[in-house]
Amino acid sequence: MNITFPTLLIDSRIAKENIRKMAEKAVDLGLNFRPHFKTHQSTEIAKWFREAGIDQCAVSSVRMASYFARNGWNKITIAFPVNILEIEAINRLAGSIELDLLIESAASVEFLSLHLKSKVGIWIKIDCGYHRTGIAPYQTDTIDNILKKIGRSERLSFKGFLTHNGSTYKCQGADQVLGTHKKVLGDLARLKEYYLPRFPDLQISYGDTPSCSLSKTFPEIDELRPGNFVFYDVMQVQIGSCSFDQIAVKMVCPVVALHPRRNEAVIYGGGVHMSKEFIINNQGKKVYGCVCSIAGSPITPCLEENIASSLSQEHGILRLNHDYFQDLKIGDLIEIYPVHSCMTANLMKNYLSEEGQAISMLNLLQL
Repeated sequence: MNITFPTLLIDSRIAKENIRKMAEKAVDLGLNFRPHFKTHQSTEIAKWFREAGIDQCAVSSVRMASYFARNGWNKITIAFPVNILEIEAINRLAGSIELDLLIESAASVEFLSLHLKSKVGIWIKIDCGYHRTGIAPYQTDTIDNILKKIGRSERLSFKGFLTHNGSTYKCQGADQVLGTHKKVLGDLARLKEYYLPRFPDLQISYGDTPSCSLSKTFPEIDELRPGNFVFYDVMQVQIGSCSFDQIAVKMVCPVVALHPRRNEAVIYGGGVHMSKEFIINNQGKKVYGCVCSIAGSPITPCLEENIASSLSQEHGILRLNHDYFQDLKIGDLIEIYPVHSCMTANLMKNYLSEEGQAISMLNLLQL
């Protein structure tokens, strides 16, 4: 492979193994598995899920749903609060696939009731403490009002409650993740118990990569919906969801300058390629990525050294161990595990396989 500019390299073997393990886990637990495709956004990678026996997915936008629907995916949940301004596109989708939408307000239900032309499934978004979006599980008056409005519509079918336990992304270590997971499961179990007599087919859809990776129990949960697990990343390593050798993507960037006094290398690869997401390591330093190979020679990645310590728009600054730095040359390629693979993939828009195959992803300009 002749790589000359920032390139997102994907290891299909690792990604397929991540898919297999999560799919088998769902089967073993008797849970429906609806992976979130916002991480990879690629119909080619979606085929790897097909090979694992998966025929449904979640996405984060109407346009993403349209992209996958055109490529044969006909059971799709848009796991993002419905954007009523896209009603025309929603109607096109609802007329051709089994579409589920996510709501958290009575106003959205009223709009859908008036403007939908086909039947859709409706999930109510529950906020289990992350406070990004959704209704708190104890706000049953608000939920009851929404359910009444859903019940009055011939085109809306209540599926259940959907949540993303985003609080696990603030955890470090399995014990913290599992503690947060246990609390959220308790909240969801009480919510399900309260509504099950009225809605015997009620389901709970649950998704976040840390708890889906680490937990062995999901009482009262009916569906798993993680997304990041297909690639994992440095953030998931710090949380404890995975090990470095489970990360399936890495940025390959050319060295363009060297600063020996600081043991720093400047790479062509910045925030527009990897995003400016970072973690804080045990030394209190920002980490934008972990180096895993220098000039074709693998090195053991860690969170404390050989890191991307700073990113601007096109530049990246790598702080390297002196032993690695001294043999580095301008023009060498350095491989870096990204902090947040979802953001990096979304910015890069294309992958290159280890075999040199280009793998495309969702292009909004082509929709």
